[in-house]
Amino acid sequence: MKGLLIRVGIDSKCGHWNSPLDPKTGEFVFTPIPERHEFIPGLETKYESILPFLRPFAEKRHLNEFLDLGFPQNLRGMGMHLDPDFEFLTYGDDGERRGRGVAEMNEGDLIAFYAGLKPITPMRDKLMYALVGLYIVDKIGFAGEVDEDHWDENAHTRKMDINPFDVIVHAKPEFSGRLERAISIGEWRNNAYRVRNDLLDIWGGLSVKDGYITRSIVPPRFLNPEKFHAWFKDQRIGVIQKRHF
Repeated sequence: MKGLLIRVGIDSKCGHWNSPLDPKTGEFVFTPIPERHEFIPGLETKYESILPFLRPFAEKRHLNEFLDLGFPQNLRGMGMHLDPDFEFLTYGDDGERRGRGVAEMNEGDLIAFYAGLKPITPMRDKLMYALVGLYIVDKIGFAGEVDEDHWDENAHTRKMDINPFDVIVHAKPEFSGRLERAISIGEWRNNAYRVRNDLLDIWGGLSVKDGYITRSIVPPRFLNPEKFHAWFKDQRIGVIQKRHF
């Protein structure tokens, strides 16, 4: 088994916001990064579609999605790079550079997705770095091989200028999806967000120094994916095929 830990979701550098998290329940709203490319007509994914999920999340906690959670008004009309797409269980990446490790994966390998989420109540750390999804790979292909009827299933095939060498992951539905609640994995340590030391020991380590996960050009590899997967199953958190909430 091979395993990767991949950062996803909007943040202060890419989109200038962080998705909200209720640290008491682990509930969160997954919000993708902005889309830099033009969409194929009819395949647009807009930030406006987040609001029907963000609003009830806020109202349930007597908050306002704009005043309290700070959702940027300028995002409303913008397109988002909806990837991973937990509804279709796909994930796309650059198969030649950043996503080279993804392109080398096989059936049965795993990808754990994490994000920097903003707790709605004060905590020791400004952000909670947490797992938000898990894929067990079913098959790997390239964007240029995707039939037109399936272009709407991933962000890399919704754009006008499809790169035929972008890699597309399809995950096994019985084991994969968006997590029902986020799992905290990080802490601020040595001037960066890093995976907690206790988890590094349990997982068998990562390919990055001192569990660094603040931002990486190449996604960290699990040195012992089987140990990570055993730990994950012990968390007994369900996976769902839904995009946001």
